[in-house]
Amino acid sequence: MINSDILIRPATENDLPEILAIYNDAIINTTAVYNYTPHTLAMRKEWFEQKMIDRLPVFVAECTHEVIGFSTYGPFRAWAAYKYSIESSVYISPEHRGQGIGKLLIPPLIAEARHKQLHTIVAGIDASNIASIKLHQNFGFSEVGRFKQVGYKFGKWLDLVFLQLILDTPEHPTET
Repeated sequence: MINSDILIRPATENDLPEILAIYNDAIINTTAVYNYTPHTLAMRKEWFEQKMIDRLPVFVAECTHEVIGFSTYGPFRAWAAYKYSIESSVYISPEHRGQGIGKLLIPPLIAEARHKQLHTIVAGIDASNIASIKLHQNFGFSEVGRFKQVGYKFGKWLDLVFLQLILDTPEHPTET
């Protein structure tokens, strides 16, 4: 059940400790991030500053003055012809997972991508994360690829599923 007291807003630097805690929980306790080492606050600050320089959105879900989730996107790949494609990320605090917070954090990413005349949103999700896969499918994402045993974490090989949402933008793409 989605709580009507949840506010979705652009993140600020003041949100970084809570964003860091959510992200580090995903590293330490889940297969949502194929990494082993928690990040530091300095790393999150650098990440956030680069997002702001690159004019990339970071949204937070806030409930009673506490950040309980965040979403963002970044380049899908660094080469010029991929400039209309992005990769999205959504993370929820462990005590708020399964409560519909992701349903609130994905729409602003899609709206921002449309506003910026982007064409494709890609989501890379661990194959065992059925809830996240279904969440993305509810917004029109469809599975376009599955990579077997590309990650190793918690003593097992992990499969990665790629989902994609194609937007009806840009109106006039360029190659420059």
